Amino acid sequence: MSQLRIAVLNAAHRDENTTRNFRRELDASLAEFDVTDGTVPDTFEYDGVVVTGSRASVYWDDDWISPVAEWVGEAIDRGVPFLGICWGHQLLADVLGGTVADMGVYEVGYSEIEHTGDSRLFDGIDETFTAFTSHSDEVVELPPGATPLASNEYSNHGFRMDRVFGVQFHPEYDSKTARELVHRKELSDERLESVLGEITEENYRLASEAKLVFDNFLAFVEETNETSIVADGATREAPTRAGSTD
Repeated sequence: MSQLRIAVLNAAHRDENTTRNFRRELDASLAEFDVTDGTVPDTFEYDGVVVTGSRASVYWDDDWISPVAEWVGEAIDRGVPFLGICWGHQLLADVLGGTVADMGVYEVGYSEIEHTGDSRLFDGIDETFTAFTSHSDEVVELPPGATPLASNEYSNHGFRMDRVFGVQFHPEYDSKTARELVHRKELSDERLESVLGEITEENYRLASEAKLVFDNFLAFVEETNETSIVADGATREAPTRAGSTD
């Protein structure tokens, strides 16, 4: 069977770790777009879309953010399934009518998160699980009609609205990515040492459970496409498959 064709909207400002991480975690044919240089897909013929994290805030007036939000909004209206990670989670919430704001604190490191909604995105993941986090913005108000899926003492960590899913945590991170990110941040010596001390093989092993969100999302995309084809009968073909950009 052909692989799913997934567009990856990479908002990570050419961070090579992001490309490596998503290529490792997504078992699909990926078309990657560096949206920070103004590049968005010129078609909506994808089985699904993943939006990455970013150093930006969705409410900044950077020139590249508005075209991304516009493309995302149209793709959602066309029924394309989405998964947003961190900044992507916040962008999807914003596009759908939610509110994103500065938390006033910075959550970073391995955190415990509870998934509170009954969603197949968290199939196989313990109700309380560990994941790497790095954010100072949060979705303070979910889009109208959205279902909260996960949270901790800092913020909402997951929501669903129809075919759109967002998670605030970083299931794609490996230890190399986590260490390099922490060193880039302006942390006190004490906090830097504390967070680096959390980046252990044991914590990475515990956090690997959260990677199931990728498999679960792809399974949802596959089922969504099959349902659409059956519903439309012979009048609609399956979305075009394409080879990998790797």
